[in-house]
Formats: sequence, C-alpha cells, structure tokens
Amino acid sequence: MAVDYAVIVLYLAGMLAMGWWGMRRATSKSDFLVAGRRLGPAMYSGTMAAIVLGGASTIGGVGLGYRYGLSGAWMVFTIGLGLLALSVFFSARIARLKVYTVSEMLDLRYGGSAGLISGVVMWAYTLMLAVTSTLAYATIFDVLFGLDRALAIILGGAIVVAYSTLGGMWSITLTDMVQFVVKTIGVLLLLLPIAVIKAGGFAEMKAQLPDDYFAPLGIGGQTVFTYVLIYSFGMLIGQDIWQRVFTARGDRVARLGGTAAGTYCLVYALAGAVIGTAAKVLYPHLGSPDDAFATIVKDALPVGVRGLVLAAALSAVMSTSSGALIACATVANNDIWARIRGVVRRQSPATDAPHGPDAGHGGAGEPRDEVRGNRVFILLMGLAVIVIALVLNNVVEALTVAYNLLVGGLLVPILGGLLWKRGTGAGALASVAVGGLTVVGLMLSLGVLANEPIYYGLLASLVAYVAVSLATRPTDAAVLDAWRARLAGRPGAAGAEPSVASGPSATTSPAGR
Repeated sequence: MAVDYAVIVLYLAGMLAMGWWGMRRATSKSDFLVAGRRLGPAMYSGTMAAIVLGGASTIGGVGLGYRYGLSGAWMVFTIGLGLLALSVFFSARIARLKVYTVSEMLDLRYGGSAGLISGVVMWAYTLMLAVTSTLAYATIFDVLFGLDRALAIILGGAIVVAYSTLGGMWSITLTDMVQFVVKTIGVLLLLLPIAVIKAGGFAEMKAQLPDDYFAPLGIGGQTVFTYVLIYSFGMLIGQDIWQRVFTARGDRVARLGGTAAGTYCLVYALAGAVIGTAAKVLYPHLGSPDDAFATIVKDALPVGVRGLVLAAALSAVMSTSSGALIACATVANNDIWARIRGVVRRQSPATDAPHGPDAGHGGAGEPRDEVRGNRVFILLMGLAVIVIALVLNNVVEALTVAYNLLVGGLLVPILGGLLWKRGTGAGALASVAVGGLTVVGLMLSLGVLANEPIYYGLLASLVAYVAVSLATRPTDAAVLDAWRARLAGRPGAAGAEPSVASGPSATTSPAGR
C-alpha cells in the first residue's frame, strides 16, 4: 500500500497548496464568494459537476447499484436531470441577478420580506449537507489508513476547512477542477472497465444476477418519483448550486456549462450503477451495500491505480463538502448575522465603478474586511461542521431532513418568484412556514425516511403561496420593475451588488439598494 499512500498524500498536499494559491486571488468579496464571476465554460462545467457528485453519488451510487442493479442509477440520475433543468431554464436569469445568496434573490423579488426566514432554512440545509459530506471521510480514511472515526473526520474536515478558508471560492474552484479530473480518470476510465472485466462482462453479469437487476424501474417507481422531488427540485434551489451559477462569466457559460455538467452526471450515474452491479457478481454477500465501492477498489485494482481511485472517492467527498461549507458560511454571514445586527450595506461610488469582467461587483474599491469577515465565517462554520459530525450517527436521516426542509419550504416561493408575477412577499412567507411545518410534523409522525412528508409538504406550500398571494396586495410596482431590470441584465441593474435588507420595508431600485 506504500504507493497508494503516496498518491493520497500527494493529492491532499496539492489541495492545501491550491488553497494557498487561491488566497492570493481572493482580494474582494466577489472573488472570495463567487470567484469574481469570471469562470469560463471549462472551469464552470468541471466545478459544477464536482460539487453535485459527492460521496453519496460515488460510494452511495455504487451501493445502490449493488443492491438494485442498473436502476440504482436513479438517485444520481435525478441529480443530473435537476442540474440540466436548472441550466436550461433558469441559470441565465439567476446569473444576471448578480446576487450572492438565494435569500437575496427573494429579497429582490418580494421587496425584502422573506430573506431572514428563508436564510435560516437554507443555512440548516447547507450545514447538514456539509456535515454529511464530512462524515464520509471516516469511511474513506478507514479504508486508506485504518484511522479511528473521530481522527478521520478531524483530518479530512481540517483539510477542507483550511483551503476553503484561505482562498474562498477561488481555492474551491481550483481544487474542484483537480477533483473533477481525478474522479473522471479514477471512476469512469479505470474502475468502470476494470470492474466489468473482473465480473466477466455484461453477459456473465446477466447470467449471474436476477432479471430485476437489469430492469429500468427495479428500484421502484415511487422511489424514483421521490428522488425527483427531493434531488431534481433540490438542484433548482440549493444555495450550494446557485453559488456556483453566480461564478459564471455570463449567461451562455451558465447555460452551456451547466448543461455539460448535467450530462456528465447522467453518465456518472450509470457508471456507478454498473460498478455496483459488477461488485454484486464478485462479492455477493457483503455486509452492507455501501461497502461495495471500497471492497472492489481494494481487491480488484492494481497498486497505484487503487490509490488513484480512492483519491477519486476522496475528491467526490471534498468537492461537495467544500461547496456546502462556503454556501453555509455565506448564508450565515450575509443572510442571518448581518440582518440580526441590523446592518444595511450600501455601495459607495468607488465600489460601484466598473472593475474588469465583473464590473461593479466587488472591485478594487471594496473593503478588505468583507473578505476577512467571510473568511472568519467559513472557519467558524467549518469548526461547527466537524463538531456536529463527531457526535452525529445517522447520516441518511440527517440528509433527508435537510432536503425535505429545503424543498418543502423553499421550492415554491423561489420558483413562484421566477415564474409568477402575482406572487407576493406574504405568500412567500406563508409558503415557507406552512411547507416547512408540514414537512417537520409529518416526519415526526410518519418517520424521517417516509415519502409522505415531502409530498404533502410541497402541496401545502403551494396552496399557501397561491392563496395568500391572491388574498394580499400585489408586490409594489417599483420592486417588480427593479426585479425585471435585474433579470434582464439592463445597465444600472446589473452593475450593483444587492445589500442585505434590514426588514420587510426594504425596497429595491434598479441600481441596487
């Protein structure tokens, strides 16, 4: 294992080095939180694919393939479908908003009345997403080095927190590109063909396994439908995903780059299911389906290659963990802490001046303490994530709670704001509250892993949004005009960064607040 260890250690050292290099580029808030909004198609698509394909998509995707066969691809497949829908239908408009968080979008659309409560929901989601990703280090480092669970969580978490704190989104972008390449080589180009060959090819796999393993809906139609509700719709509204959309250089990059990333996810989904199916042929009596990935890597791959594929699994976990961490810190600082303090950030003329490709968005005139403050919040949130990961046991339930709250509480007001001009701030607040409470209540009564909470939570959220919006006064015309101007990317609207609203009375103008 010496060669494999060397590969892993070099990879981890490279991640820290890129974090240090990224720190030199993160000189403004825009650089630190959204990579200066300057990513081109190659970097954008690579980093977007890296963040959505985490440990659950890699280790969990192979485990689903081991348990259900090719239909085990559906979980990751629905993630890819959600990313495609986001990229084709919404990403251009989202990128033109020039905001930092989903809650800022809601403030712009509804006049500053929905930001705080939506920020709390989004913060809880991103925090739990970061925790569940961090927990995966325990599995990987146990396979690599036989480390104790707590030590593995601290080691993996510390590396991610270090490079994320140093360079923010620039460091995360650079490391994600490396992680994307490592995942592509390790999983698609090496593990996939070797696993199929070791299992005797597809003909032998079909002969050894039940027909259900090769049925498109072997996992169950209701399960697929639930995956669509949770993961496809979750891709449309998650802060971690939107924050990557904000990094795009323009509308075309967001649309085409995201489409490429979504297509890559579909291929990755099928690859994971095929690897899991091959593992079922090779190791039919594993104690847990989630052991399939580590088992086939350890037993089927040669020295060196094994280290690279394990590095690919580590890449998958790190990319999702770092993306969730910066999203969590951004929401905590910009949507919650600043509002609690009653701070209203206003642009100075120097800051509003054009500055390179991201004219008006965090140029040289921006105070350096913006970067320092966000860096402190990444460090604080990172430490909180590690502590929670050390005491948390049930990863699946924690992730399910996070996604149910996200989709049940925020999907309707976000998509409603983008698609229905009659939606109001009161309707958005009612939608978040009713949808969230319905989800929580049904999870408590029926169980966290039940399908009904998300079904009825979404329905309740939609009914509340429409009913309250129609029963209340339409959104102020000035707010809607500013919203349309920002969506259209018209001069003056696109050139100002939105500030944090101080309360329900906050309004928006085309030039910003």
